[in-house]
Amino acid sequence: MEWWLLLIVIVGAFLFFLAIGLPVFLAFTIVDIVGIYFLWGGATGLTQFIHSVFSSISTFVLLPVPMFILMGELLFHSGVFVRALDTLDKWMGQIKGRLCILSVGGATLFSTLSGSSMGTTAMLGSLLLPEMEKRGYHKTMAIGSCMSGALAMIIPPSALAVILGSLMEISIGKLLIAGFLPGMLMAALYIGYIVIRCTIDPTMAPDYSPERHPWGEKIKGFAAHVLPFGIIIAAVTGLIFFGIATPTESAAMGVLATALVIMGFRKLSWEIVRKSSESTLRITVMMFMILTGSTAFSQILAFTGASKGLVELVVSFPLPEFFFVVIMQALMIVLGFFMEQVSIMMVTFPIFMPIVKALGLDPIWFGLLTLINMEIGMKTPPFGLCLFVMKGVVPPGTTMANIFRAVIPFVVLDVIAMLIIMFFPSIATLLPSLMRH
Repeated sequence: MEWWLLLIVIVGAFLFFLAIGLPVFLAFTIVDIVGIYFLWGGATGLTQFIHSVFSSISTFVLLPVPMFILMGELLFHSGVFVRALDTLDKWMGQIKGRLCILSVGGATLFSTLSGSSMGTTAMLGSLLLPEMEKRGYHKTMAIGSCMSGALAMIIPPSALAVILGSLMEISIGKLLIAGFLPGMLMAALYIGYIVIRCTIDPTMAPDYSPERHPWGEKIKGFAAHVLPFGIIIAAVTGLIFFGIATPTESAAMGVLATALVIMGFRKLSWEIVRKSSESTLRITVMMFMILTGSTAFSQILAFTGASKGLVELVVSFPLPEFFFVVIMQALMIVLGFFMEQVSIMMVTFPIFMPIVKALGLDPIWFGLLTLINMEIGMKTPPFGLCLFVMKGVVPPGTTMANIFRAVIPFVVLDVIAMLIIMFFPSIATLLPSLMRH
């Protein structure tokens, strides 16, 4: 059978199972078992499938995933970051849209401590939206700024970056560090938009006179409630950047540092540990179930020659490499309207990665573009996960239509950031190139 026909049958069967409502991991499993049985030697192939499932998740490089998630869950359930937001608020002065800017700043800081976009979004929405509504902020600006919690997918430590790095077979440490400057760029674009929009249209963020605080009080508050989180940042990002620890080792240090910081604030309890552990287990199992099915899926495509045939077809076209990058990223943006982020990567990268290698593209750069793409998918209607998280914490009377409208300008800013990094790859590759191996 021709490779293109096998590709159509295999991918088509997977998409069919998704269309009828099966979970992603179950759709992968059915296609894997049937495909392996008929294309890979019957019972012998199924035995190999079992070994493949085990080996795909029993690898040291994936260990940071649950630990990065656990860090975010501990911080979220303990509520210790609330004091940091209160302290940062005192430093804002009378800037236009100060609470929206505080939301973006809080999201950026919390993203350096947590690998969970949904947890960051939930925290910002529940803490800041009621106050914004009380102050008369427009729903569009208020909700949109709180959706910046999705930056946790870009800025290290990012659990999704660990999975992507493992899938691409590249340095996870370098991919994690690569997200720092692009994450700061995206935060700067958000803040710039907020200031400009609120200046042009004052109804977006009405003026009010915040309470004045002495410099001594602000400095003391910053030292007491913000600086301690620097311990967590140093334990994760710092150790990776300077080559002192692997991502796995730094993730373990990050969990320890997070527990110590929470303990320092006297907020650590068995109830918080229990809730955080349950959330971490649920999210990790979901990710790993999809990962096991995707690994076998990519092996089937390779064994049948479908991957090789597709790569040879793509590279045969006399088109610029940039054109292929745009097509692959655009396809993932479209899939982000309907699918969960881990699922998108697992479906596309068995096909995309051979093309990336054949074209000689920088895998760190391409991986970072993909992370931004996945961040966009978290916020795009109708099925972006952060949209549903936000709906759960918004004040009464807020509809999904309000949330959809609020997120559109910020999605446009994300696309602009992606285009900037496409044209200036050094934004993503500079820090990884300075790392000690």
